[in-house]
Amino acid sequence: MANHKSALKRIRRNEAARLRNRYQHKTMRNALRKLRNEENKEVAAEMFPTVVGMIDKLAKRNIIHKNKAANLKSGLAKKIAAL
Repeated sequence: MANHKSALKRIRRNEAARLRNRYQHKTMRNALRKLRNEENKEVAAEMFPTVVGMIDKLAKRNIIHKNKAANLKSGLAKKIAAL
């Protein structure tokens, strides 16, 4: 266990950040799943900017890798175009 006040604070802050990142990542994955299962092109095209925004925000904060974000967005764009 940590002995310094600053180390104890860092442990608390890391846990809070971990939970926040986990929540945002899970929310993005659920939105992604919902978009991938959508059959209506108009609804999917309407949802697309919101999901892309979520992906970009996670990439900006290094929760997911920027290349993974690019691959996810590319795949979604292809899926929507194919509907």
